[in-house]
Amino acid sequence: MVEHTRDTSELAHALKAAVGGDVDFSAAARALTTMDASNYRRVPVGVVAPRDADDVAAALAVCRRHGVPVVPRGGGTSIAGQATGTGVVLDFTRHMNRVLRVDPDARTAHVQPGVVLDRLQRAVRAHGLVFGPDPSTHSRCTLGGMIGNNACGSHSVAWGTTADNVHDVSVVTYAGARHRLARGLEPGGAPPGLGDLVERHLALLRTGYPDGLPRRISGYALDALLPEKGTDLARAFCGSEGTLAVLTEATVRLVDAPGARALAVLGYADESAAAEAAAGLLPLGPLTVEGMAEDLVPAGQGLPRGGAWLFVETGGATAAEAADRAQRIVRAADALDGTVVGDPAAVRALWRLREDASGTATRTPDGGEAWPGWEDCAVPPARLGAYLRDFRALLAEHGLRGTPYGHFGDGCIHVRIDFDLLTPGGVRRFRAFSEEVASLVVAHGGSLSGEHGDGKARAELLPRMYGDELVTLFGRFKDLWDPAGGMNPGMLVRPEPLDVGLRFSVLPAEPVDVAFGYPQDGGDFAGAVRRCVGVAKCRTDSAAAGGGVMCPSYRATGEERHSTRGRARLLHEMLAGEVLTDGWRSTEVRDALDLCLACKGCRSDCPVGVDMATYKAEFLHHHYAGRRRPAAHYAMGRLPQWLRAAAPWAPAVNALTRVRPLAALAKRLGGIAPQRDLPRLAPETFRRWLRGHLGARARVLETGRSAVLWPDTFTDHLTPSVGRAAVRVMEAAGIGIAVPPGRVCCGLTYVSTGQLDRARRVMLRTLDVVEPLLELGVPVTVLEPGCAATLKTDLPELLGDDPRAHRLAASVRTFAQTLEECAPDWRPPRIGRPVAGQTHCHQHAVLGDVAERRLRERAGLTGGLSGGCCGLAGNFGFERGHYEVSVACAEDELLPAVRAAAAGTEILADGFSCRTQLDQLAGRRARHLAEVLADGLGDGLGDGPPDALAGGPGTSLGEAPGGVLGDGGAERPGGLHAE
Repeated sequence: MVEHTRDTSELAHALKAAVGGDVDFSAAARALTTMDASNYRRVPVGVVAPRDADDVAAALAVCRRHGVPVVPRGGGTSIAGQATGTGVVLDFTRHMNRVLRVDPDARTAHVQPGVVLDRLQRAVRAHGLVFGPDPSTHSRCTLGGMIGNNACGSHSVAWGTTADNVHDVSVVTYAGARHRLARGLEPGGAPPGLGDLVERHLALLRTGYPDGLPRRISGYALDALLPEKGTDLARAFCGSEGTLAVLTEATVRLVDAPGARALAVLGYADESAAAEAAAGLLPLGPLTVEGMAEDLVPAGQGLPRGGAWLFVETGGATAAEAADRAQRIVRAADALDGTVVGDPAAVRALWRLREDASGTATRTPDGGEAWPGWEDCAVPPARLGAYLRDFRALLAEHGLRGTPYGHFGDGCIHVRIDFDLLTPGGVRRFRAFSEEVASLVVAHGGSLSGEHGDGKARAELLPRMYGDELVTLFGRFKDLWDPAGGMNPGMLVRPEPLDVGLRFSVLPAEPVDVAFGYPQDGGDFAGAVRRCVGVAKCRTDSAAAGGGVMCPSYRATGEERHSTRGRARLLHEMLAGEVLTDGWRSTEVRDALDLCLACKGCRSDCPVGVDMATYKAEFLHHHYAGRRRPAAHYAMGRLPQWLRAAAPWAPAVNALTRVRPLAALAKRLGGIAPQRDLPRLAPETFRRWLRGHLGARARVLETGRSAVLWPDTFTDHLTPSVGRAAVRVMEAAGIGIAVPPGRVCCGLTYVSTGQLDRARRVMLRTLDVVEPLLELGVPVTVLEPGCAATLKTDLPELLGDDPRAHRLAASVRTFAQTLEECAPDWRPPRIGRPVAGQTHCHQHAVLGDVAERRLRERAGLTGGLSGGCCGLAGNFGFERGHYEVSVACAEDELLPAVRAAAAGTEILADGFSCRTQLDQLAGRRARHLAEVLADGLGDGLGDGPPDALAGGPGTSLGEAPGGVLGDGGAERPGGLHAE
């Protein structure tokens, strides 16, 4: 085996001279590639992103001269550890990521290794074709990675594994030889001696592999080289995990896409019953037979009766034909209950549950951690039910928990298990269980890997499955291709022990001192960072690809360090202290987090709930402790105090900011992007208007029909029209309004810039002010979604030991939620217009928009709002150096949706940032939903009851037992007044 040099500077220099692509030996590049989606960690010496096959050959030549191994890497979603390496990582996602050509007549596509599967699917969809294998990571996994692992996906019962769908591949060996691998031993198509190796071991190759196993992925597929199987070199290369040669191009086969699909959902008592039924459905010709138990299915999904379900997809030329086939499966199945789902949106929602299981399964029902390690074994489908019973018994024997799910029709099971990989005793149990379950799989005639490959997780156990003689032959096969041992050493043959190199061993043993509470992770920041298991859903290129809001900066730049996963990896390495050695002072982490918009999208869209906005605030808090901060932190991070100071002189301030030299100077001093216009201050704050509007009259606020209206900084100083509109609508709906008796602030701008000590002080002062209101038990209506999300999440996580913080967080409602809760019978004015715009990213992530959608529907506002992030994101888009990324984020979804809107469309955006972005980039005025409804009320009060108390003549407190008092300024019992 090759041994790489200690001093990498000469290697890096030689690679930069030889390779036209990117060569990066920085600490950040190395830290980003220490892990894939497995339990393992290996630190590379550098990363090369080649531009073409010649670049690959040049990089291999340099590495060979320096005795440095290489590992090819695609999306880095491998679960067994084979996408990590101690030498040079070849990253194919940067440049070699194209569909080169599609031949619809031959039903083939010629691709580069870094092309993402969904990109290929989009390229062939117009021809009515599809690439059959479709792992749940289809929005970010690459074809090269799929070929390397022989990936399968949910449709393998119909279309097979990747190996079944590859026509030929072009590769470069570590020694520099180039081969085109297809069927047959053509001259130059394989390394010398391969034919002789097969000829000498025909009997072993014919008898050494298990039969009746559609998902045999483990080991090398040497039986594909048998003459009766056509000596298929391309098939034998599939699943070789980067250990033989580097893939540079591939021709893959395509299949006809069904014209329509339907989904039969079958309910069973438990997973074993579902597993036993799965094989019996295969003669009916389904496209998929997937299984999930109730452990992984959230309540309220409307599934048939049962404790486990089979999702059985059917296809047809028409929707009726697909539905008819699904109905036949329901009738034929021996299930407790069953139904057919034909609505495409409902089908997508159910598939999303299945696809996200690789992430959601990493948390046990009680919030504990669960890990891969025995992720995807496969047994003959007819043996699956019996295997699962034995598997459950083995888990119980070891005191472990896991929730099996996956490809029941192919006998392939995924499971995350609550291994303790942090302590020596837990690691010993992990090893013991792995050895025993390997023997169990073999006893059932199965394969240790049914999809993700062996990697570091299972290669050591291959002799249990194949025997020593065949495993020795694996080694000789690799040596023909790679005699120097430079291709991904330690994978498949001559592996390290499966309990060596676990990624958790480098993390601090004791919790680090942090500001946030991390209640879901036991107060442990390292535990929060461990949430990222690498499934990389954040690396999708659009919301349509399944990523939701996250991760807008990755979509703008395409760089790993700007994905949620990349940032989590850097934080992991910061805590480890081996590659990134400066701790909280790390410039690598700071630079990666600089383009995090703190949109909170990952909090809801990441299957494991990584919350990078919180991690960013935590990091900035420590990074700048006792040091000078960027100017933007002082200017925009402390925006509430500057706005309060400027409010009395708003007209003069507005006039000065229209003087170009003064505005330019202010922006330069404040760290604000020169391309941005400074927002105008309201001549009259919302709170001042509200004081005048409510006057000094006492009003009784009826319990159940009253709410506190929160005067957030943005509404108060910048867009009081939103507040005035909300008051008008709430009054029309008969909702009594109480307001905080003093100055309040959620602390959003302090949190987003990591000024957490100040944020705590602001929040504590706010709790002191609102404490009397909390006793009333009424909703707290927050019009600005960012402020509502801060009160809902950051407040209790920063002040977790203050019960008032939790009470306030539980009371927070959006405008639409308040109307629905306090005035359920109120009929909003009929607007009757289509809408376009955006759901605020914080609302999407924290608050939800179900009430908003219902309110729009009742008001006759048709159509939907785009997802994603507007790109302004509070202070982010205003900060110097962020403008281009901010614009790119807006161009992802928001701006195209607004430009495509027909004339007369109402542009909706409840967030100040979203409205500002639309104004500055598109010249379009967007409005808060409250403003639209208020306009629709006309001169009357809408359909509220005539005796509505808010805004009208009140009665005394004594005349309304159980009521709550809202006061327009005079001191009243309870101290509730407008200012």
